[in-house]
Amino acid sequence: MDAKAMYKISYGLYVVTAKEGEKDNGCITNTVTQVTSSPNRITVAINKQNYTHDMIVKTGQFNVSILSEQATFPTFEHWGYQSGRDVDKARGIMFKRSENGLIYLTEEANAYLSAKVVSMTDLGTHTLFLADVTDGEVLSQDESATYSFYQKHIKGKPAAPKGVKKGFICTICGYIYEGDTLPADFVCPICKHPATDFVPWTPDEN
Repeated sequence: MDAKAMYKISYGLYVVTAKEGEKDNGCITNTVTQVTSSPNRITVAINKQNYTHDMIVKTGQFNVSILSEQATFPTFEHWGYQSGRDVDKARGIMFKRSENGLIYLTEEANAYLSAKVVSMTDLGTHTLFLADVTDGEVLSQDESATYSFYQKHIKGKPAAPKGVKKGFICTICGYIYEGDTLPADFVCPICKHPATDFVPWTPDEN
């Protein structure tokens, strides 16, 4: 199979935030989808390794900040390349709180949604959350950033480690793993995504 065929599916990019006790947290995802309009419901799939995943499981609530084409790479690094278990992701960013008490981005996002979980489905590496949309607001008229736009205009091309002739590249952050085979349980050391988010890579593809 040509794994690059999956790149042709259109995705948006989002910061999904949650709150447990006094702790705010969030992560980057491209899996938010509206599934019904009456009732107004969305789904989001979150990797079980993400701290945000555990917070949503426990609290049953989350917010979605819809990233615009004005989003910068440091925003993706902040929300996607470090764990909320180790850092305070709400520190140093501009945000407001919606009526549910959760934060949402006020910069680089064109809208936000608040959601209350209706059901959870185990997908193996991820959990699929089905949720009612309880609130939302348009923040700007900027176009929403697609995954394709991110790849072409926001994310820089990865630099290959010296001497690497063949390997696998993380489609999320560009980390390159050297070797002929990628372990099934491998986790990207940069963005913490699993082996399923890697594709074969050679230097002439960079």
